Amino acid sequence: MNRQPKATAVKQDAKPTLTPKLRFPAFRDAPGWEMKKIGSMLIETPRPIDLGDETEYRLVTVKRRYGGLVSRGILKGKEIKVKSQFLVKAGDFLISKRQIVHDACGLVTKDLHDSVVSNEYSVLIPRAGCDVVFFNWFAKQPCVSKSFLECSVGIVIEKMLFKLSTWQKREFLFPDLAEQQKIAECLTSLDEVIAAQSQKLDALKTHKKGLMQQLFPREGETLPRLRFPEFRDDWKMARIGDFIDSYKGGASLTPSDFVPYSNYEVIPKKAISAGVWLKIDTEKPTYCKEFFFKENLQAVVDNTYLITTLRDLVPSGPSIGYIVKFASDKTFILAQGVYGLKPKKTIIPDFLIHFSNTGRYRKMMQSVMVGSTQVHIRNSVYLNLPMSVPRLDEQQKIANCLTSLDDLITAQSDKLVALKTHKKGLMQQLFPSPEEVEA
Repeated sequence: MNRQPKATAVKQDAKPTLTPKLRFPAFRDAPGWEMKKIGSMLIETPRPIDLGDETEYRLVTVKRRYGGLVSRGILKGKEIKVKSQFLVKAGDFLISKRQIVHDACGLVTKDLHDSVVSNEYSVLIPRAGCDVVFFNWFAKQPCVSKSFLECSVGIVIEKMLFKLSTWQKREFLFPDLAEQQKIAECLTSLDEVIAAQSQKLDALKTHKKGLMQQLFPREGETLPRLRFPEFRDDWKMARIGDFIDSYKGGASLTPSDFVPYSNYEVIPKKAISAGVWLKIDTEKPTYCKEFFFKENLQAVVDNTYLITTLRDLVPSGPSIGYIVKFASDKTFILAQGVYGLKPKKTIIPDFLIHFSNTGRYRKMMQSVMVGSTQVHIRNSVYLNLPMSVPRLDEQQKIANCLTSLDDLITAQSDKLVALKTHKKGLMQQLFPSPEEVEA
């Protein structure tokens, strides 16, 4: 592909044209994209259908936020409780009339051919000169999202009604059919790579979850079901507190203690979640005043401490009790509800971290947390919770195994993020902005 300079203005009487920043070589000398009405690309074609009571149909709806279409399962005609229905076929383009605030539109894929939608959706098919797969990608642009709302009526935004006839009169930039198909092929191919990478990542996570269930004793058991062959000794019952040399509780920060930036960074509760590492928001770190930091040195930790939270603002306590670590040489001050745990030499820190991700441990957290809107666990209760522990060398073996798998998961997750970022940047360059025509 070739990067194209911004097009110069065309004659005043002609339709404005523009080329995107990134263009395939075959279209280097092709005419610029032209402003066309949506109505010249798609036409509404409802297909009313009378449902038989006992006949089975696949009912579909549009996911929110560009998620494409999702099947709501196979239902008998009498179970589909809507006033009227339309038949949709592969290659149709659906637009929700009621959820357009969420950009609810999508392409009907082959697996949803001959499905049914309610009359809350507009069913459109491409006209000559329109590639519907390209149009599906086109619809994901921010300027198109904005147009959906601009072509809707209503006072309450969540209940606005999309006016298709108004939207079909809107004009956007489109290339000829051959270039549409090339762009659609490129982005669809990239989406397939992203989907494959996502499946690979999910498979690794599932493998790790199953492995952890085998490497740690389950509830009511004293030994794991899977052990490395060199270990045969019994695991010993102990308390979490038996392996903690000391701990630090967080400081109570008020809104006036925070600042946009300083040399004194805070570990908030949201930085603790499932996994191994502390998840500090690098884009929007939390800082406090120097005075507050120095007045609360009892809440300051370095990387010799493990970090947990015994307080959660969500009633179900999804993050409560997870233990994580950080490798930075920085010192942090703990927010209220966050604790720093100094492990003894009788425990491998990573073993304790992985233990905090087991199903057995998570059930313990749920059983001892108290509160309704803001749940918490008393530190004395937490330190008294039971855990089964092997010899140090077996701890290390288990920790090494799971940490190695975690490193692989992190690498594959980073790759997925990079692919999604690449896709986002590619779309920004493959579609010219209508605002550039006006510039």
